[in-house]
Amino acid sequence: MKRRTFLIGSGVLAGGGVLAAAVPSYRSETMFQVANSMLSGPATPPEPARTKTLRQQPAPWAEKLIAAAESQIGVTLTYDPAYVSLDFPNGDIPRDRGVCTDVVVRAYRDAFGFDLQQEVNKDMKAHFAAYPKIWGLKGTDRNIDHRRVPNLQAFFKRQGAARAISGNPEDYQPGDIVSQMLPGNLPHMAIVTHRRSPDGERPMVVHNIGAGTRLEDRLFEFEISGHYRFNPVA
Repeated sequence: MKRRTFLIGSGVLAGGGVLAAAVPSYRSETMFQVANSMLSGPATPPEPARTKTLRQQPAPWAEKLIAAAESQIGVTLTYDPAYVSLDFPNGDIPRDRGVCTDVVVRAYRDAFGFDLQQEVNKDMKAHFAAYPKIWGLKGTDRNIDHRRVPNLQAFFKRQGAARAISGNPEDYQPGDIVSQMLPGNLPHMAIVTHRRSPDGERPMVVHNIGAGTRLEDRLFEFEISGHYRFNPVA
């Protein structure tokens, strides 16, 4: 049975999204993710022997990215949107916590040594006007820019990684990145895997939607706002 997500309250943030001018900071507590944590059971690693796979096996680069994402299951156990001052480059908060974008950032670092913190910062400095102005910033912030879904969307698009959005599961290849819009205009991001949903109809995703990093059948549960295929070693 498809797992549902419940919302409590409004005016909250996810992955750096902003719902109103009254809530301008990524530091705001995300009640949605807190509620989801309470409603979800403990995260468990994927069980390859019991999950169906796509007819199309991952390309080598995608297999590395997915493995790096899945390695976070059982390690990142909570959703924590607090603003934190980070080292630069390769800055991170403790791996037992994070937001949806941290799953993506950590996967690219672990798989390829590709640091989205540094690369997004560099591209934003050179092309600041090409990035969203949702937060009213006058310049870059290397502590948070790469942890915001709209900024990663802009970065992937600028790298030529954008792909068409569709309702066809086979259009989403292993290693693809999808951004989604959750109820309440909450932006979210996930990594598509080669593992199938229990009914074999859809690829499952690795993401942190509120209770830590998990492998779940939620690709089409929410509106897809972006679809990207970014191979940094191509």
